[in-house]
Amino acid sequence: MAFYENNPQTVKPSVKETVVFFDDFSSKEINRANWNVAVTGHVTNNELQAYVDSTATLQLSDKVTGAKNGALIINAHYTPGFKTKDGQTFDFISGKLESRGKKEFVYGKISARIKLPAGSGYWPAFWALGINKKWPDCGEIDIMEYVGEADWVSAALHGPNYSGETPLVNKLFLEKKNDVTQWHVYTVDWQKDALLFYVDNVLYYRVTRPMIENYGAWAFDNTHFLIVNFALGGGYPAKTNGVKKPYFGLPQTTVDDIKAGNAKVYVDWIKVVKNE
Repeated sequence: MAFYENNPQTVKPSVKETVVFFDDFSSKEINRANWNVAVTGHVTNNELQAYVDSTATLQLSDKVTGAKNGALIINAHYTPGFKTKDGQTFDFISGKLESRGKKEFVYGKISARIKLPAGSGYWPAFWALGINKKWPDCGEIDIMEYVGEADWVSAALHGPNYSGETPLVNKLFLEKKNDVTQWHVYTVDWQKDALLFYVDNVLYYRVTRPMIENYGAWAFDNTHFLIVNFALGGGYPAKTNGVKKPYFGLPQTTVDDIKAGNAKVYVDWIKVVKNE
């Protein structure tokens, strides 16, 4: 674990960096050259939402307070009895973008500026997933995960023999006046032999190749694609909040918050840079 207020190790770039990917969501529509919009095909982690391709769940706006230019808004909605094309039924819909097959990367500094909603059982994430192998051998880099406790976020790594309930994971605790409902930049510096995790350029978690190889094979030399999504309930929130009703990992107070239209994740920009 790490504490933001007690660990002010601001790190400045020591070498020249080149931007190889940048999306500030300043266009009128999602850039489909960068992103696929996920549509639910199966349920993972006992999550409660269906992912849909709709402006109801994925919206771009130039009127988001604090965003530098445009912003992506991922909206979750209460939609009891919503049916997917394959016949599944969900009470919630939400949004998910992934860059698979369009923008993929090996190494580099991956960042996003994000503002999150308060609410137990919310499960937004910004992450990268490997290709060409089955999970977890493909490698998963969780740059930012949040399960509704506004004073902390987590970062994690999944690979062979360190996955699911036993990943390499660390939490960063934030000051109340600067919690997840404020804008923050979440970053991983993905190197050949280490991964370094930052919030607002403050280093709070460093994992090296030898550390990982104590558990299993290093799974981070292969190509990864980016994902940003807003899940609801499911395994990680339930493990944290212990809620089983009215939904697994999602209490009634948060359901009411979703009904009120407050379930919004804001993404100002996403960027990948490489060191020269």
